Amino acid sequence: MAQASTSVKETLSLKELIAMGVGGMVGGGIFSVLGLAVLQAGHAAPVAFALGGIIALITGLAYAKLGLAFRSDGGSFTYLEHAFRHKNIAGLGGWLLLAGYIGTMALYAYTFGVYGAAMIGTSFLSPALNQHLLASLILLVFLGINLRGVKSAGSSEDVIVAVKLLILAIFAVVGLFSIKSNYLLPIFNRGGTQILMGAALIFVAYEGFELIPNAVNEMENPRRDLGRAIIYSIIITTIVYILVSLVAVGNLLPTDINKYKEYALAVAAKPALGQAGFLLIGLGALLSTASAINATMFGSARLGMAMAQEKELPRVFSYRERTADIPWVSMVVITALTLVFVNTANLTIISSFASSTFLLIFAAINLSALKIRHKVGMSLWLPLFGFVLTLASWGVLIGYLWQTDTKSLIGLAGAYFAIILTELLFSERRLILQSERNR
Repeated sequence: MAQASTSVKETLSLKELIAMGVGGMVGGGIFSVLGLAVLQAGHAAPVAFALGGIIALITGLAYAKLGLAFRSDGGSFTYLEHAFRHKNIAGLGGWLLLAGYIGTMALYAYTFGVYGAAMIGTSFLSPALNQHLLASLILLVFLGINLRGVKSAGSSEDVIVAVKLLILAIFAVVGLFSIKSNYLLPIFNRGGTQILMGAALIFVAYEGFELIPNAVNEMENPRRDLGRAIIYSIIITTIVYILVSLVAVGNLLPTDINKYKEYALAVAAKPALGQAGFLLIGLGALLSTASAINATMFGSARLGMAMAQEKELPRVFSYRERTADIPWVSMVVITALTLVFVNTANLTIISSFASSTFLLIFAAINLSALKIRHKVGMSLWLPLFGFVLTLASWGVLIGYLWQTDTKSLIGLAGAYFAIILTELLFSERRLILQSERNR
């Protein structure tokens, strides 16, 4: 008689969860929005990054409590479901989350393509074609990795994050010795208001930690590891951002950072490391964006599956591969939409959409924790403070776009209108089908 084969479920350790959180945050954001932060906050750009880290940490504590109370792959979508009775609110939050993940993956892929094209030069194809080719290729590579299984995604994240942090550590330590003090003083040369503006603009760089609760069912010990993974990953990321922005501000004038834009970090490495520093930071950018794509793809696919199970998405999104329990349909569709977005939109639209969307989501999550604080074991003041900070940051960002880029603001409003309309139409479809079944 043949012995029945048993499969052991793959799980993620604390180390892999921290790698997922850091990989999700230290992605394309730091390379693409650093110039905006410096131009707004001036010498106090590191302070703006620290403020962003505080907002992320407060929101992360809310995620940790909610994640343990409602253990689901749906993450933010599930928390909104439990906090608000009206199903359209949770549905709208879910659609916003999926759109936000598509936006952030497009941001990371776009940055990967830009840096990759710069390092390749014109020896292969034109820079524009190289950029689109590389942005598309990196998405397809990590689609393949994630389709292999949970452990493949977690193990590859360990390696990428370790190398990436090593490169940024070399940049920060060596770059500190070449800092020019007159580039840093006075610290508050732009005033306090501009620091808030800088913090709002770079907040997309902290998106990623909320992916950790999405993997709660793949964790070795959720009660022990979930909160610690979120807190440790945010603290590590904040320290990295402060050091990196300090070196950038201390080695380049704001006019130089504005001139080189997303290449600012690579240029900032030249005073201490020369051309080798430029290439080293270029490699760090490629690894950072790659690992962020990996982590975001992992969590967003499980969100799509959870939404389908709650009938907020078509049922096909819940289809999983039998042996590895992978939501492959959700993963393929999200990746396909990201491919379209990254190849049709510019960086301004992508980054502003991602920042705005996740500030709204984080405000909603803090409000959710506030509403059901007794059920999840939170005090009144922490989620209230998080809600006020995230909503104020969103308002600052919208104000910035109103003053400087009305076209992107109109595009942002159009995208949100489409998301709201999609949720209402899909909700109406569910009601019609339900009434027909009850006849």
